[in-house]
This record gives sequence, structure tokens and C-alpha cells, in this order.
Amino acid sequence: MNPLLPLIAFAAVQAPAPVGPQEPPETRYRRCAEQVRTAPALAVDAANAWLVQGGSLYARQCLGLAYVALQRWDSAAAVYEQAGNEVPPAQDALRADLFVQAGNAWIAAGQPTRAILSLDRALTASGLTDELRGEVHLDRARALVALDDAAGARQDLDRAVQLVPSDPFAWYLSAALAKREGNLSRARSDIRRALEITPDHPDMQLLAGTLAGLAGDLQEAERLYRRVAESAPEGEAKQAARASLATLREVEAPAAPAAAAQPPEQAASPR
Repeated sequence: MNPLLPLIAFAAVQAPAPVGPQEPPETRYRRCAEQVRTAPALAVDAANAWLVQGGSLYARQCLGLAYVALQRWDSAAAVYEQAGNEVPPAQDALRADLFVQAGNAWIAAGQPTRAILSLDRALTASGLTDELRGEVHLDRARALVALDDAAGARQDLDRAVQLVPSDPFAWYLSAALAKREGNLSRARSDIRRALEITPDHPDMQLLAGTLAGLAGDLQEAERLYRRVAESAPEGEAKQAARASLATLREVEAPAAPAAAAQPPEQAASPR
């Protein structure tokens, strides 16, 4: 799972005629969501105008999407929470999804404590699938790591990998946390599971290289670092791989010979 917030994908639609008073809310929502893709700032204005007109839940969902597109994370989180509070009891799964989106937005906003509150509300939903419940535990772990609560994060990550074993991001985060905990064996085992699912992810290859180096397997570390440095798109992972390769070369290079000491018998004697 990518740590970025998920946006709902919408098929491109033609802009209809001016909105009439009887337009179904689903239709207006689709138009608003399409505007998010092309002009998110205008979508914010449109969604707010719709709220004034009584748009309620649909309008809030579109407003949240627009704030996410603009990376206005605090605003997005607040709107998703408001939308979650408006969902009727019969739509428990929708309420959970909105609180998950709120939690992710709070994490992106740098407010992990508020994120956990939203994610805990998502976990109270009765109709959560194992997959969604696992993703909520994964998000809780991210928030707890941000709060420097490694023990709490470990509990959530262990639950996440049980519920969503096919999510490579869960194994990746578990490996990163195990490294932080000093459990190198667990870290290498978990990163192998992540790479079995997503073998070409540069961040996962980079962590695997680091773990190999810590275990003393410099050849494997170099192989993984070189793969990232040569194949990954420009970005932090590629830069880190290049820096790690340079460090490995320094480690493997033979030390320059020290200046030979003059044998005692050749040392000048005082006159």
C-alpha cells in the first residue's frame, strides 16, 4: 500500500448543461469530482456552494477530495470527519471509509493523535472486511510510529500482516520497525516478504540493501543499492542508493599504507 492518500478514480464525463434544481446528487457529485481532477480550487468553491444549498454528504465528500488534491490536509481531514458523522447507521461501511480517509489526512497533516482518534472510530464499524480492518491497523501503526510509540505500532503491524498478508507495504513497515527495534532477523524476513509481492519497489529494495549491509552481506547490499541507483526514477530512493554505494566503496577500499617507520637501528643518534 502506498503511504499517499487514496483518491477515488472517476471516468471522464462531459460537462452537462447548467445544474437544475432536480439534478440527482450522484450526478452532481460526479461532475464535482471530475472538476477536482482538472481545477481543484474551483471544485472547493463549487462544493462549498453545494453545501450552502443543502448538498450534505455528497458535497462534503467532493470537498474532501478537492482539499486532498490541493494537499490541504487539515481541511480534508475535518471535512471527512464531518461527512462520517453524517452517514446514517445503515451505511456503516461508508462511515468507516470516511474515517479512514480522515485518519490518513491527519497523518499527512502531521497530527497523528487526531489520526488515531479517526481510525479508532473506523474500527468500531460492524461491517468491516478483514482487508479494510487490516489497512486501518496499518494506518494506526504509521500514526503510532510518528508518536514514537514503537510497542503500540508493533501490535498494530502484527495485526495488519495477519489480516492483509498480500499488502507489501505492511511487510515493509514491519521490516522498518523491526530494524528500529534491533530485530535484524525479523526485519530481513519481513522485507523478503515485501519483495516477493512487489520485487521492483525502490524503497523496499533500498531497505533490503541496508539490512543486508547490517548483516555483513556487503555483496548483496551492493547489488540492491546498484539496482535502485540504476533503475529507480529520480527521487529520494535513487539518491540514497547512490550515497550508500559510495559508502560501500569507502568501506571496501584498502586503507592507504602508513609511512614506514625508520628501523630503530637506522635512527639518528644524538650527537
